[in-house]
Amino acid sequence: MYEGLCLGIESTADDFGVGIVSFDGEILANVNDVYIPERGGIHPREASRHHANVAGKVIAEAFKRAGVKPKEISIIAFSQGPGLGPCLRVGATVARALASYLNKPLVGVNHCLAHIEIGRMINRVRDPVTLYVSGGNTIVSAFEAGRYRVFGETLDIAIGNCLDVFAREAGLRSEPGKPLGAVIEELASRGRRLVPLPYTVKGMDLSFSGLLTAAVNLLREGKYPLEDLCFSLQEIAFSMLTEVTERALAHTEKREVLLTGGVAANKRLQEMLRVMAEEHDARFSVVPKEYATDNGVMIAWAGILCYKYGLTTSIERSFVKLKWRLDDVEVPWFEG
Repeated sequence: MYEGLCLGIESTADDFGVGIVSFDGEILANVNDVYIPERGGIHPREASRHHANVAGKVIAEAFKRAGVKPKEISIIAFSQGPGLGPCLRVGATVARALASYLNKPLVGVNHCLAHIEIGRMINRVRDPVTLYVSGGNTIVSAFEAGRYRVFGETLDIAIGNCLDVFAREAGLRSEPGKPLGAVIEELASRGRRLVPLPYTVKGMDLSFSGLLTAAVNLLREGKYPLEDLCFSLQEIAFSMLTEVTERALAHTEKREVLLTGGVAANKRLQEMLRVMAEEHDARFSVVPKEYATDNGVMIAWAGILCYKYGLTTSIERSFVKLKWRLDDVEVPWFEG
């Protein structure tokens, strides 16, 4: 019998994920069902309908894989924000229903914080500078004075969104297990010429909209091979990310660099950050793909940390927070 178990629900965007984790960090189940639009990007209403339709199946599968019964769950955690409103509300509704039915405490979790904490746990990292890169977020953060402080972030679109939009403009299609970012990475590996594109770092923040517009315009002009444009888009964007991460590392004098989020799977980005970290005598680590992308396990683990320090959420205050910032969350469990 486990000391305690947490069921975590992730539903900020296109993933509906459920994870079951023990209080000592043992992962018992990690089940995801992804909404894949027929065309274009994520449609929040359609994604929320997908989540509502698959929720019961995903939860049942998680219990089956974990080999536990609902009554053995100690707490219910859910991604309370930031994210897409309709998608967040499905996860919150399911979490409230489970918590009420099972008479268990409810914990609303900050999605960005969960990405960092699962990385610290899985990779055995203590006090890192974290680069969190995904379709909806681009954040450089580190712990300081009771919270994760944001040292740099995107001023417009996220890096994952930038890559996805370019891929769709180029007529590329994702496949099961191979998102658009991976398709661009594959094409970029065959690129040979660095095409001039805007490099926009403003202080510690980044802007990808100008880079994307320039790349799309060159694509439409047809003067350069697609492989060269993918190569150039990656090199410029990842150089911007590496620069800001390096500045945060130099400023904080941390000794670890952690890479997480859906874009973390990109080998070229990993290579650039690894070289940078080595130059600063810092340990570099990447969160494994199954826990770097959105998943219920990270919500469950963050829920456990919150619960152990008395940070629970009443049903009345379990409303979703679409723009809940990472640096608004207290982190009492951190021993930096």
